[in-house]
Amino acid sequence: MEQAKISDAVAAAAFWRLVRHLQHRTDAQNVDLMGLAGFCRNCLSKWIEEAAAMAGEELPADSAREAVYGMPYSQWKSLHQHEATPEQIRKMEESIARNRD
Repeated sequence: MEQAKISDAVAAAAFWRLVRHLQHRTDAQNVDLMGLAGFCRNCLSKWIEEAAAMAGEELPADSAREAVYGMPYSQWKSLHQHEATPEQIRKMEESIARNRD
């Protein structure tokens, strides 16, 4: 698949809008995001960390997560994360398997 020809500034603005949207929609649980789309907030933070490393920058995992969550991850978990149901786990596992295809 060919990458769209948009500037890095436009791509960055859209990315940060997505991050703000996910910070606002705390009702969207990571397990549900994984079950539907095969990625979640944690994935985004790992992608940021990997991109920083590729650019020769050091970015600790905690800093990348805080950029995505808008607060320390432990605080977000205590405020917003709910226990996953067996159905949510099943959907997540099926979706993750599709990422390998």
